[in-house]
Amino acid sequence: MYLNEVKLIGNLTRDPEIKALPSGQQVANFSVATNRTWKDKEGKKQEAVEYHNCVAFGRTAEVIGQYIKKGHQILITGRLQTRSWDSEGKKQYRTEVVVDNFQFGNKPAGSTDTRNDREDRGIDTDEPHARDPLEDEFNQAPADEANPEDIPF
Repeated sequence: MYLNEVKLIGNLTRDPEIKALPSGQQVANFSVATNRTWKDKEGKKQEAVEYHNCVAFGRTAEVIGQYIKKGHQILITGRLQTRSWDSEGKKQYRTEVVVDNFQFGNKPAGSTDTRNDREDRGIDTDEPHARDPLEDEFNQAPADEANPEDIPF
């Protein structure tokens, strides 16, 4: 049995670069930073950062390019893939995480609903108290309370 699976939770180090293949399929290239902390022999806290090159294709690439920006947290599951090419007669290699699935993570510290996010959802950002339709959807109380006798177990 063989297994090539990667799971990462980290922050984007830059905005994703979105390109189209000759076939028209979208490709997103981005980098994710992960941190590791530990205590050394003297008990001092140590920290190391790893940077992971990631690539996503198709609809996944489109969504990442639209909603994920530098500093945003993301959870990725995928696989490792190494590609090679010749550059000035020298063979070059790059190992990347090919994204199969992802989940949005926490927003960066101090981040709120940015002007661009509001504009993307069609909200008039020049109006100081413009209503966000998503706020209405998430802030409404349920229509009726759940009755414990309605639960089947």
